[in-house]
Amino acid sequence: MKKIRDKIERQILHADKKWKELPAKRQRFFTKLFFAGYTVVTLLVLISIFITTANNNNTMSISHITTISDHTAMKRQSHDNKTGSTLKK
Repeated sequence: MKKIRDKIERQILHADKKWKELPAKRQRFFTKLFFAGYTVVTLLVLISIFITTANNNNTMSISHITTISDHTAMKRQSHDNKTGSTLKK
């Protein structure tokens, strides 16, 4: 685990060193570029959410929660009914 942590630490230090070697103008350009990409992705997500919620056919169905054990019990019960089981319930 320590080797992995040391390797990650070296990679981070190497990336930081390369970033600091860039001229300030180039750093500003990359910062603006990353921010623009982040803004575009955020806007696309917001537009997607707006479009999906604006549809009239979006309805929420409210019903009882069924679990795996409920399905198993129902299968067992239907199987017992089919076989004519004489188990007490």
